[in-house]
Parts: sequence; C-alpha cells; structure tokens
Amino acid sequence: PFTVSSLSLFSLARMPRSRPVSGAAPCGRLRGLSVGQVGVCRARGEVMESVRKAAEMVIEECQHQFRNRRWNCSTTPRGVNVFGRVMNQGTREAAFVHALSSAAVAVAVTRGCSRGELERCGCDRKVRGVSPEGFQWSGCSDNLSYGVAFSQTFVDETERAKGMSAGRPLMNVHNHEAGRKAILHNMQVECKCHGVSGSCELRTCWKVMPPFRRVGAVLKERFDGATEVRLSRIGSRTALLPRDPQVKPPAARDLVYLAVSPDFCRLDPDNGIPGTVGRRCNGTSRLAPDGCELVCCGPGYRAGRAEMVQRCSCKFSWCCSVRCQQCKNTVMIHTCRE
Repeated sequence: PFTVSSLSLFSLARMPRSRPVSGAAPCGRLRGLSVGQVGVCRARGEVMESVRKAAEMVIEECQHQFRNRRWNCSTTPRGVNVFGRVMNQGTREAAFVHALSSAAVAVAVTRGCSRGELERCGCDRKVRGVSPEGFQWSGCSDNLSYGVAFSQTFVDETERAKGMSAGRPLMNVHNHEAGRKAILHNMQVECKCHGVSGSCELRTCWKVMPPFRRVGAVLKERFDGATEVRLSRIGSRTALLPRDPQVKPPAARDLVYLAVSPDFCRLDPDNGIPGTVGRRCNGTSRLAPDGCELVCCGPGYRAGRAEMVQRCSCKFSWCCSVRCQQCKNTVMIHTCRE
C-alpha cells in the first residue's frame, strides 16, 4: 500500500502544466501529500509552482547522474512513486533521491525569490558591506535562507509527522539536510567591475547558488561514499550509527542508508525495476561503472555495428552562420542481453 513520504512532491510532476497547483481544491486533490503539506500548499500556494519545477528538476538530474549505472533513475508510467516502490526501501538510492529532492525544492524556491516571482521574498539584502577581499557586497544575492526554510517546512513535514524515533524518518531527514548543505557549501560569488573603460576600480559582488548540475554531482559523490547505518539508542534518544563500528559516524553532509540495495539486474515490475536487458554499455571498459560486465550483471552482452550521422567539416562564415556537412560513421554499440 502507498504510504505518505517526503517524495510525495513527485505527484506534481505527474500533473499537466496547464493545471494549477495551488488553491484549496487543487491542493486537496494532489495525491500523496500529507495533511501538513496540503496545509502548506493552501497557505503558500504561490510557491507550489516552484515545487512542481523542483520535482521535474530531480527526475532530469537523477537520470543524468545515473545514466551509466544499473539503476538509472528510470521512471514508472503510473503512481505517485515515479521511481517505483524501491524508494520505499531505505537504500542508498532512496537516500540520494531524498537529498536531491530537498535540494531541488530549496533551489527552485530561491530562484523564484531572486526572479521576483514570489510575493513573500526577494533578494537577500543581508549581504552588505565590504568583504575581506576588498570588494563591495551589492546586487541581488540569492535568498537561499528562504528557500532552505521552505524546504525544511514542506519536505521534512511528513517525516516529522511520523515521529523522529524510527529509523526511516531519521534517515530521510538526515539526507534532506545533506541535500541542502550541498548547496550551502558550494555557493559562488559573481562580480561586476565599475570604472572608466572597465578598469575595475570598484567591484560589486553578490552570492549565487551553484548550478543544479553541480549540486547533483556533489550528491552523487556522497552516494558513492554513503554510510550504512542502524537505529541505536543513546540514553533517552534514538540515533543512526554506522552498522560497522569501525566506520566513523557520518557527517551532516554525508548520505546514510538503512538497507542493502537490490542488484537491479532483473525486471521487477512490482518495485519499478526495469532490469538491464537492452541497455547500452561501454564494451571497452571493465572496471568503470558504465562497463558492460557491471551494467549487464556479468558477461552477457552483445556487440553490433551501427551507422551514426554527425555534423562535420563545419565552416564559419563572416556573418556568424555555420555550414556543415553530414558525415556517416560506423560505430560499435554494446547492449546487455538476457
């Protein structure tokens, strides 16, 4: 049976863009939202379009980061769990998706603030004065504090409602925070020069979020180094500690998981696992994650030749146009077989 989870925001990704995602009636019809999330939707409806964008960002970024892995973030055609029921298990894949979702909501809402799309927030005006490097803080710094606060309110709400004494809510909230920290610890500074003929006598600078592709890459690294944990009691409270006592406790920026992942080799429609039959793989690599032996779960893959049409012999003309020819190349393609 479906259980409410932090990933219920993906119900928004299933909706047509023409349908509104705010207001009493639309909020009440959104599948999978908890009572608290429906309340946030009704009270702060202007932000829900940003949440929809966040859901779409997660799907796109997850599929980019894992495009060469056995688990490639493939989506299911129906249901609220767009990545399948495997997300209901406390695996490292679920840890990554929860972290990325939390980060995406913070990023999408912050972008809405900076672009003037949201009434209750704007640029971060607290970044003022002269920096130790000698430039003047000015311009429209990204209001990440507002985006992070909304992410904590909306994404964490379902976990807090379950109570923070069980393993899965603790795991999810830890990974949500890790996702938000992936933005905070990778903020960038953009500057503009002022002066005669661009002499840069004065520089004004502002803080901007990293590209979401960078956030995804950071969390992908955390996925590869994620810590398996177990629920432990420390005095009167519960906490997640490494299952292996020789492993150091995870930092706030690390991802944690409770359950070992399935191998993702074989088709499992009930859990939304498509298997690897027919997947492209790298036949020239054995040890890389995209190598055929790893992607295909063994030596079961076939090689074939395919003709690729590409642009070639491109010539640039003085008026900015480019003219290219069409060249055909024969390449070797490797795919997994049964």
